[in-house]
Amino acid sequence: MNKRLENILKKPNGFHHHSYVPEVANKFVKGEVDRREFLRTATLLGVSLPAAYSFIGHVTGKSAFPKARAAGKRGGTFRMAMEVQEIGDPATYDWTQKSNVARWMVEYLTRTGSDNVTVPYLARGWEASDDLKTWTLHLQEGVKWSNGDDFNADDVVHNFTRWLDPAVGSSNLSLFSAMTDEVEVTRNGEKRMETRMREGAVEKIDDHTVRLHMKSAQLAVPENLYNYPAAIVHRRFDEEGGNLANNPVGTGPYSLERFSVGGDAMLRRREGYWGEEPLLDAIHYIDTGSDRSAMMAAIASSQVDAIYEVDVTQVDTLESIPGVVLHSGLTAQTAVCRMQVDKAPFDDVRVREAITASIDNQQILDLGYRGLGTAAENHHVGPMHPEYAELPRLKQDHDKAKRLLAEAGYPDGLTISIDVGQTQGPWELATVQAMREQLAPSGITLDINTMPAAQYWDIWTTTPFGLTAWTHRPLGVMVLNLAYRKGQSWNESNYDNPEFEKALDEANGLLDADERRKKMESVQTILQDDHVMVQSFWRDNFVATRDYVKDYSVHPTQYHQFEKVWLDK
Repeated sequence: MNKRLENILKKPNGFHHHSYVPEVANKFVKGEVDRREFLRTATLLGVSLPAAYSFIGHVTGKSAFPKARAAGKRGGTFRMAMEVQEIGDPATYDWTQKSNVARWMVEYLTRTGSDNVTVPYLARGWEASDDLKTWTLHLQEGVKWSNGDDFNADDVVHNFTRWLDPAVGSSNLSLFSAMTDEVEVTRNGEKRMETRMREGAVEKIDDHTVRLHMKSAQLAVPENLYNYPAAIVHRRFDEEGGNLANNPVGTGPYSLERFSVGGDAMLRRREGYWGEEPLLDAIHYIDTGSDRSAMMAAIASSQVDAIYEVDVTQVDTLESIPGVVLHSGLTAQTAVCRMQVDKAPFDDVRVREAITASIDNQQILDLGYRGLGTAAENHHVGPMHPEYAELPRLKQDHDKAKRLLAEAGYPDGLTISIDVGQTQGPWELATVQAMREQLAPSGITLDINTMPAAQYWDIWTTTPFGLTAWTHRPLGVMVLNLAYRKGQSWNESNYDNPEFEKALDEANGLLDADERRKKMESVQTILQDDHVMVQSFWRDNFVATRDYVKDYSVHPTQYHQFEKVWLDK
């Protein structure tokens, strides 16, 4: 890499460059990594997005900057049909819909766009040590909370302390487990192991600098900071009631004017916002229920301007409605039919393998989701993830399944039951119905227990066999850290494999894309070989808007980023 190109990547803000930046830049120049991988890695390591785009342009001879949008019209209220759920404590959110109301009030240290690239937000930048164990966050200055207080390092320290307190119950504990230790404590005369934040894990350097200290290398810190339960609340959040709906103090561009669970949420643009002001005067979320047909009826009759999600069975109908625009994209949204590996009969790996051997994932995609997605491989990492390693295509084998059942003590077949909450639409039921047909030739009878979405979310971590809809994460390691580590709150399969966790720890700290994929091949293979789940497909995501809604783009995680959206009516 010549000096001119090297100078493009130098940062004007004086932050320390990670030593891997020149290497990944050279790999891009040589064609060893693609544009997406270079952008993601360079910005992850603190290179500014403009500098990364400029570098790509100089290497390729073509402008890499996204085309500038024409200035939109200011004003208006954007009406979105979406479930309005409780928004009490952002750290404990378990539905994206909760965060979509809250994110207009409380913001994040980073921001991952629809292109899967993560950039600074409340943190104006960051630095990573060469060993990726120390991350220094430089915070925006001049940011005011809506109550007039200054945003500062105390707020960030407070949030990390809350996330890493098991009593709070935040899934962020899994993402930042490298900042915790298992310690022995005595409760009621009994000794037990508990997770605690490591001493010195979060360090306040000054009013606008915070340093994170990890016990192992962590590549995904910036992405983790945009996980939807990672919104930054005020440092006195707990003292003032610990409920965002009752005390909606935030750094965001909107104030909460009206809110009712199951009713609506009205957010109105406030004065004095620190960042670039959005164009919309107000955002109005209207709860039409979890039935996607009701959402479709609302947009067809112009009661709303957009709907949160379109069920795949309604795509053709919506495309035929005048004035409605359908938006779509491949995401890491998926359905995981997972088995709890410590509960009979799923505690026998031969039973689990008999189930996975009975399934043709492509056929499940075709029957359950009309083929609108990509077949998956039963390990919860996909081709949209930069570290994904492609594994051999899974083969359906009913004879093998019968043999495994007989070895496990079920020579005459097996009856099992799966819980389905239909939390995302009718396609979930269609998926398990297709599974039932494929399991039958192996001698496995699948009973389907349907229930309301709210009831399923009450049992999703305790049911022995259930279908859970998981949202998109920009990195495969993120969802693996959340869902398959021992003892973590979202480990719904109760999976516990030290070999898997060791390999995952190693993958978490590898910057080189090729080396990371080699390690991820091992990670994915271990999880696949343990037959924890039937994960048949990655599904395309569909959103609908009226045609007067301009500059709307679908975020793969269904996060709402409407700052540039405007209404041409």
